[in-house]
Amino acid sequence: MKSEEEAKFLPMAHWRKSDQVFQSLSSHLLGVAALSSIFGKKIRLEVAGELIGLLHDLGKYSEDFRCYIHSALGLLNPDEDDYVDSRALKGKVDHLSAGAQFIWQILSKRGERASLIGQLLALCIASHHSGLIDCLDPEGSDVFGKRMRKPEEKTHLEEVQFCADVEILVRARALLDSPELIDEMKNLLAALKQKEKNLRPLFQQLGLAVRFLFSCLIDADRIDTASFEQKKVAANRPQGDYVPWVILVERLEKALEAFAPRHPIDHLRQQISAECKDAAERCAGIYTLTVPTGGGKTLASLRFALHHAERRKLDRVIYVIPFTSIIDQNAKVVRDILEPDEFPQDKGKVVLEHHSSVTPEKQTWREKMLCENWDAPVIYTTMVQLLETLFGSGTRGARRMHQLAHAVLIFDEIQTLPIRCVHLFNNAINFLSEQCNSTVVFCTATQPLLHQVAVDQGAIRLSERHEIVSNVRQLFADLKRVKIIDQRRSNAWGFAEIAELACAEATRVGSCLVIVNTKDAAKQIFLVSQALVDAESLFHLSTDMCPMHRKSELVRIKSRLESGLLTLCVSTQLIEAGVDVDFGAVIRSMAGLDSIAQAAGRCNRNGKSVQGTVHLVNPSNEHVTLEYLKDIAIGRDKVASVLDFFREMPERYEHDLLGPQALADYYAHYFFERQKDMTYPVSPKEAKAIGRHDSLLSLLSENGISLAEAGRKGEQISTRLLNQSFMSAAEAFKAIDSPTQGVVVPWGKAGADLIGRLHGAYDISLEGELLREVQQFTVNVFPHVFDKLSKAEALHVIKEGVRIYSLDPRYYSKQFGLATEPVSLMEILNG
Repeated sequence: MKSEEEAKFLPMAHWRKSDQVFQSLSSHLLGVAALSSIFGKKIRLEVAGELIGLLHDLGKYSEDFRCYIHSALGLLNPDEDDYVDSRALKGKVDHLSAGAQFIWQILSKRGERASLIGQLLALCIASHHSGLIDCLDPEGSDVFGKRMRKPEEKTHLEEVQFCADVEILVRARALLDSPELIDEMKNLLAALKQKEKNLRPLFQQLGLAVRFLFSCLIDADRIDTASFEQKKVAANRPQGDYVPWVILVERLEKALEAFAPRHPIDHLRQQISAECKDAAERCAGIYTLTVPTGGGKTLASLRFALHHAERRKLDRVIYVIPFTSIIDQNAKVVRDILEPDEFPQDKGKVVLEHHSSVTPEKQTWREKMLCENWDAPVIYTTMVQLLETLFGSGTRGARRMHQLAHAVLIFDEIQTLPIRCVHLFNNAINFLSEQCNSTVVFCTATQPLLHQVAVDQGAIRLSERHEIVSNVRQLFADLKRVKIIDQRRSNAWGFAEIAELACAEATRVGSCLVIVNTKDAAKQIFLVSQALVDAESLFHLSTDMCPMHRKSELVRIKSRLESGLLTLCVSTQLIEAGVDVDFGAVIRSMAGLDSIAQAAGRCNRNGKSVQGTVHLVNPSNEHVTLEYLKDIAIGRDKVASVLDFFREMPERYEHDLLGPQALADYYAHYFFERQKDMTYPVSPKEAKAIGRHDSLLSLLSENGISLAEAGRKGEQISTRLLNQSFMSAAEAFKAIDSPTQGVVVPWGKAGADLIGRLHGAYDISLEGELLREVQQFTVNVFPHVFDKLSKAEALHVIKEGVRIYSLDPRYYSKQFGLATEPVSLMEILNG
């Protein structure tokens, strides 16, 4: 660390305002190299990790960069000769290309294997502020080659080699000449080829290796920078110094011993948990935990994860949950066990939640810091965050990728994986398991057979003994708590008829849940039911209600169910996502068999009665449009053949429509129909950056169309192997395929107050905690709904230039949530 006077003459990496001290460039490069090497070791690229860390900011040794940064910090007098207009030059002084060119110019002359590692390393350095750049863009232009040929007056490569600290260049050249550097790439390629025999998955996994090393550099750079600039951050960053696994295992086992069985089903849950503990002794691999809904997967899978992590000395456990609506409850259960009150020193140091709806009351500044790179032993995150880490644009998500190595990854409700991500996901999971020493568990009652999709595009390679539960068929038989009544009619059901059936079932068994596919259907059935049951007994749930509104209703529903009071709830499929409710009967509008199974999981959940009842109905007025609900529509169509076959040959399914054989048959029909969607196809309309019909799987693997176009243009790319359109694919990737816009709604006093605070904020972009709180009061709407609200002048821009809108109170119903027409005056007055 140097003073302000010394800073005028020495190469600088960063400036700390608090005490007017700067970090020398050599100190930063050596610090990043050390961390990047440690991270790279996870995938046996230790030397490569050190090298990119050492050279990533080599361009900062140039005189142009020195003048730029010193002028920006006010260390140069504007009247001095070398002062420059730093604002005009922001983002225009290239300090990335020099290190990339330094490596490429040396290694590209040493043969094919050296060229490959040279390209891999150069890509990481050239991209560390933008996200991985394209090698070839979709139009066939040689983006990487042009970057490597960028002229001296732009990159200052010769100048920085003259000006750089001797120890940096000596170490860099030693690493470049090290046999270990080439051996690392040789061994990685051999390991990939040993496991992957198909060209497209092989090339995607090679691209994943680039992204992994890129992650090592990004995280090392951010950590070293933050540690210098903010001493408080450095002091509170654990960097692997966690509560030992053996202690966490003891806490879990103690909690499990204290659980006294309350229902007959609890003994089966204990059996499942015991099998998970035994399975933890198995080797690394990809496993399935196939357990019917209500079988206690949350704690059983945690038991496997903690014991397995302790046995194999892994770094962390990462839980991937499909929806934010259930992550809170799962994380709280685990936090209460692993961070008990009698150990206050461990509060907030074991379980870390990372998802979009974490509120400021729950997330401290320390937790926000740890979320940047998942620096905790147990992580709860969403499928969206996981997919963004693997495939998203920029550097924020990619930074966390190396933390997926040496880990136990638990995927809860894996059947919710977006269908078009299947092959991308499969290849990534194979890579994490086989090359990154991670163990993966797919938890669900409805295994989606990811190992049986097209192998040449990418199928999961399950472990030889992949099922954790010893006898799945017997378990499903033992946990069978409902009977399915197929009530499809040739003339279909009217909403009034469904409401009458629901009221009759609620009266018969005390409670009934109706689950439909559209918000309009839920609203219509609710309105008819108002004349059939008293208002206190009737509830409605849909995604037109903000999360805080839905949570409030669920609290009331659970209270009535637990008290044995008459309860009738009409809901869209949101209630199937792990919501812990227990109704006596369920009515499910036709959908995929996976959705039907999830709906059945809300019926007789704890096995209190002999058998619950699930009615399957086909509403006549429920129009499931392919444009917005394609997955539901196709699932609904494909389940019909399974239901028909079950009527004719129930013995094939052991008289269980929700058993493993029925689900296997369903997915065989469903996946056959959807196989063309699994490569993540994109059209020019969806992805302007691509400009043609192609798939992200192609762009992230061999990239054949771009390669052919490059050949037509005469691009010289024969000296390398990587031709992926990394950046174009990342910009086109969307973890959630829904073109929605969030609208902040005035639900209750808290919602109205929040909107007032938003409109009064001086600079909304700086109100991080306020924006996180907004998630709990936001409804996502499709474009046609947004347009209708806009024309009605029901939306208000919170700040010009920021796409955050608030809703006029007249357009939010206490029963149905967001509405496209003004709600009644009576409801507003009573609200």
